[in-house]
Amino acid sequence: MEDSLEELAELAASAGAEIVGRAMQTRAAPEAATLVGHGKVEELRAQVMSDAADVLIFDHDLTPTQQRNLEKAADCKVIDRTQLILDIFASRARTREGRLQVELAQLNYLLPRLTGHGAQMSRLGGGIGTRGPGETKLETDRRRIAQRIKKIKDDLEGVRAGRALHRQRRSAVPLATLALAGYTNAGKSTLFNRLTHAGVLADRRMFATLDPTVRPLALPSRRRVLVSDTVGFIRSLPTTLVQAFRATLEEVKEAALVLHVVDVSAPAAAENTAHVLAVLAEIGAAEIPQILVMNKVDRVEGAAADTENIARRLLSGAPGHASARSVAISALTGEGIDRLFRTIDEILPLDPIVRTSLRLAPGDGATLALLHEFGRVLSTRYSEEGCEVEAEIPRSLERRLATKD
Repeated sequence: MEDSLEELAELAASAGAEIVGRAMQTRAAPEAATLVGHGKVEELRAQVMSDAADVLIFDHDLTPTQQRNLEKAADCKVIDRTQLILDIFASRARTREGRLQVELAQLNYLLPRLTGHGAQMSRLGGGIGTRGPGETKLETDRRRIAQRIKKIKDDLEGVRAGRALHRQRRSAVPLATLALAGYTNAGKSTLFNRLTHAGVLADRRMFATLDPTVRPLALPSRRRVLVSDTVGFIRSLPTTLVQAFRATLEEVKEAALVLHVVDVSAPAAAENTAHVLAVLAEIGAAEIPQILVMNKVDRVEGAAADTENIARRLLSGAPGHASARSVAISALTGEGIDRLFRTIDEILPLDPIVRTSLRLAPGDGATLALLHEFGRVLSTRYSEEGCEVEAEIPRSLERRLATKD
């Protein structure tokens, strides 16, 4: 309970709030009207007045009735955990896709909460065609929100189709994709920058990265792969967000290898690991090979020398993943990055480098560009019939070029 409340405080701070007080309550069952009971509501009201607080944040989903009753009793704005996360997502989204996904989640959250928001929700519409019983403001708002949800879903289907096309184009070139996944604030973006020199935002605030980024990476075996940085997970991640970010999370589903980044310095590292594994299973990515990347070992004394025990503790709640490979690193200092590269090379499906000779037509510049981009051109001899190229390329590219011929 303390860990969950501490995480709520971090979320609130990420949203720009200043924490002035905390409270906990243990009950046998939630109170239908106010969740916490009359006595606790009076205590919270007194604390709100004493601290001059503007917002009361609950680490529990509130029903519309509970939220309305609490706002009336505490005389301040009341939001729950899901609303807070949605607010953070709304402030972080930068791309059109990200904004659409956040708006869809917000509307799905708002729709069942329209009921009972005062007299303004029960006004009759005015004008020709609305005389008589008419249509209540509540029904009008519901219809407009439903129409907007349908429009956003249609737009997101277009986004999904576009992402699928990009993945199809990427799969046409023999490049495996690595997906970075993990709990929010585990250091995924810092590791992404360390691996690819991409320069994406790396911030200790929760959910600093929402929009996925894909960059190329060269492994020690000279193979080239793509690395995708994705949105961080969190315990009790709202279902509306999982559904809304389906297009983004599909990047994880299509990956050849998942780098599961864990902050080993976090007190709840094992619980965070279990939550991430649960979300991966929920989106259908549980069977994809994983490397447990134990990040921030520079913050834990002796962690680099005790990686096996740490990995065993992190995966204690996930028996099916107990045999997963693990690597201890510090994305900030670069410690262990070489071991991570070697482990990726060992686990990724083997695509050996072969030496080949090709005769290209005079106008086949696209194939020559592929050879330069994904292989090493050793020699090029031009003639009237075209050009002869000798190169070292991945076996998969050789097979693709042979099929093309």
